[in-house]
Amino acid sequence: MNSLTKAAVIVLLLVLVGFTIVTNEVEATKTPVVSEEINIVNEDTKEASTSFISYLDQGTMTASWYGPRFHGRKTANGEVYDQMAYTAAHKSLKFGTLLRVTNPKNNKSVIVRINDRGPYKGSRSLDLSKACAIDLDMLHNGVAKLKVEQVRFKGINFPIISLN
Repeated sequence: MNSLTKAAVIVLLLVLVGFTIVTNEVEATKTPVVSEEINIVNEDTKEASTSFISYLDQGTMTASWYGPRFHGRKTANGEVYDQMAYTAAHKSLKFGTLLRVTNPKNNKSVIVRINDRGPYKGSRSLDLSKACAIDLDMLHNGVAKLKVEQVRFKGINFPIISLN
């Protein structure tokens, strides 16, 4: 994959996760369970290249959501919490980790970025932003059991993104 194509993929990913540089370290010991193919065309050379996004199953987690009371406050990684961004809190996952979270009751999914710590109530494993809760149709109930997969990118060097 050439530098321009890698740059295009990185820009697309940053837009999707709220203009944040991801600082996730890829673990070479785990095998992704699902892959999606993305075709990218370099407009200058009209060359097409293929990149892979893979999903590593993390199992089912009980998730809740948090919003108005924390909106505008600092998160554990130091950024300002935006309840309408696609972010989440987890007790131990590295900041910047991307997760695809799916509600099995309606098959709706969102991709979130870990930027905070928590939740600290009961057996919950994830605290999602209000935007995620709305999109997953769990706003009213407040808590749901969700399928969680870590998003992985083949060919992109984490934690520092390299264009070489």
